[in-house]
Amino acid sequence: MAATIVLGSAWVWFARAPASATTGGRIPSPREGFAAPDFTLQTLAGEPVTLSEFRGQVVVVNLWASWCPPCREEMPALERAYQALPPEGVEFLAVNTTYQDSLTEAASFAERYGLSFPILTDQTGEVARLYQLRALPSTFFIDSWGVIRKVVIGGPMSESTVRSKATELLDEGR
Repeated sequence: MAATIVLGSAWVWFARAPASATTGGRIPSPREGFAAPDFTLQTLAGEPVTLSEFRGQVVVVNLWASWCPPCREEMPALERAYQALPPEGVEFLAVNTTYQDSLTEAASFAERYGLSFPILTDQTGEVARLYQLRALPSTFFIDSWGVIRKVVIGGPMSESTVRSKATELLDEGR
């Protein structure tokens, strides 16, 4: 029996495929328990923002478009949650899918809904591809170590859902 275990273990060890052979060394999709893909985008004002700059904070990344009905319904809840959560521990990054929207519409949307968190513009679809966007809105809750802890595809989410998920991650990081 011991010989079978040793031979079986040796077989598993030598037959394993390295990650680079199956996924090119990359995580196949942004999912819970894996590092959030880093990105740099510009705000509506043209200032660059990089996700990894927020290491040490909980980050809520929301992908949206101005023409998306669930996005329109969800944004006020995101704004209320943003205002209610402590600014030193949680950051919201609203990534407008500008490659399928427009800067004018995104800016008008942000003004109409009184959004005070950073509005980033994904003009080439880079972040949508990195995060394998399947539906709008899509929200990624990222812990203070840069790991995706919760993914919500579709919406709209309620303020209490956003607050509870962000607070849970904030409490874990303390």
